[in-house]
Amino acid sequence: MTDDLFANIEIAPREVMELLRRGGDFLFVDVREKWEHDTSRIEGATLIPLREVPAHLPRFEQASEVVLFCHHGMRSLDAAAWLRSQGIESARSMAGGIDRWSMEIDSRVPRY
Repeated sequence: MTDDLFANIEIAPREVMELLRRGGDFLFVDVREKWEHDTSRIEGATLIPLREVPAHLPRFEQASEVVLFCHHGMRSLDAAAWLRSQGIESARSMAGGIDRWSMEIDSRVPRY
């Protein structure tokens, strides 16, 4: 593992859209709270609130690739860095979160 936990840790929403379009084998995780997920969501994402990420470590370990997102990208960045510190080198955070996704990819996803 690289010494820099933040090296190439972010992935652009367009790259995530391509992964979803290709049917890539990756774990797509929403680390927001349930109320946020109920307000606005990206189809195909699994809700695992940030505080619950450590309890799901075995699930992350089994994934070939992990992409996380939150509202604007800060919580998911924290989660990706923590997962990398636990040996999940493939963990990445979607830059700009669901807000950027709504602006650049799918305007039907409500902004809040």
